[in-house]
Amino acid sequence: MLLLPPLSLYIHIPWCIEKCPYCDFNSHKLRGEIPEQDYLQALLEDLSNDLVYVQGRRLETIFIGGGTPSLLSAQGIGWFLREIEKKIPFKEEIEITLEANPGAIENQKISDFKQAGISRLSFGVQSFQQQKLTKLGRIHGPQEAKNAAKQAVAVGMKTFNLDLMHGLPDQSLNDALEDLQTAIALQPTHLSWYQLTIEPNTQYFSHPPILPEDDLLWDIQEAGQKLLADNGYLQYEISAYSKPGFNCQHNLNYWRFGDYLGIGCGAHGKLTLPLQNKIIRCSKIKHPKGYLDSSQPFLDESNSVASDELAFEYMLNRLRLFEPIPFSEFEDYTGLSIDTINQPIEKAIARKLLSKDTSSWQVSALGRRYLNDLLALFID
Repeated sequence: MLLLPPLSLYIHIPWCIEKCPYCDFNSHKLRGEIPEQDYLQALLEDLSNDLVYVQGRRLETIFIGGGTPSLLSAQGIGWFLREIEKKIPFKEEIEITLEANPGAIENQKISDFKQAGISRLSFGVQSFQQQKLTKLGRIHGPQEAKNAAKQAVAVGMKTFNLDLMHGLPDQSLNDALEDLQTAIALQPTHLSWYQLTIEPNTQYFSHPPILPEDDLLWDIQEAGQKLLADNGYLQYEISAYSKPGFNCQHNLNYWRFGDYLGIGCGAHGKLTLPLQNKIIRCSKIKHPKGYLDSSQPFLDESNSVASDELAFEYMLNRLRLFEPIPFSEFEDYTGLSIDTINQPIEKAIARKLLSKDTSSWQVSALGRRYLNDLLALFID
């Protein structure tokens, strides 16, 4: 029997000032003014259509991503958050994250977003070195990124994240560590630090840059993880590090196979329907023009997750986290018995990719290093 997991809300804002050459997210270069009020109204209607999936739950977290959500006005964001709460009650101390580009947000706006109800900012920094930022197509400079982080502290933002990439074109070990040291000095409560990958349907895919060799990438990762640990940042997920008590609750709900409504252009949702004994994944229409066309539905696609894919879907998410995986959670959130995955579990344990106690599994350091190999065991 499926149980209802916690519920989150993801809101997608599709516009950017420029499209970065590595980005495969559903983002569109802004031409003219953002149709802010029209888009916010469409988001509200989109949410109203999905209220049937709430099933009596409160919202645990909200994440406003993009694109560049900080292009919207704080006034518009504040109005929209109040409208959401009229439709779905918020959990006390709800985490509400807004992604922000340091090149598309000024000091006063950071304060205004806090007043509007944003409790957590995530700054897309990527690097603090101008040469690297230029190659990545970023519109901000190092000083703008530093100023944004300092202003978040100055206005009393409870928690904020700095998004950094490593494995950049022409990046040395010293370059990567210098970026991390600069970030640490700004005292963020959370750091997302992940390797640049070349994705299909990007400019980098068509014209790939020269990236560091595998041996250097491994040296960067090992040295960076030690530097972060030495400065009190605990790694709790493949690419996420935080000070104690400042894990991103929204992402934790994703990786724990929780539910999330997805509204906005191209937004994805994962939802549990206990009475029908199924889990569905849905996505919304991708292009802003189509999304804002009132004659078209917001929903682009909706599919049930096949029962023989549920174990893999669960593990694909859950194995990103470094915490133990309770047997009971697997059974509650997939509706499957743990007996259905005994074979891949035992193979993983034999290969020292997982460990097991009386009530949970735990991915090992070796399993984290060879995560794709571990996941492959659950495909069949």
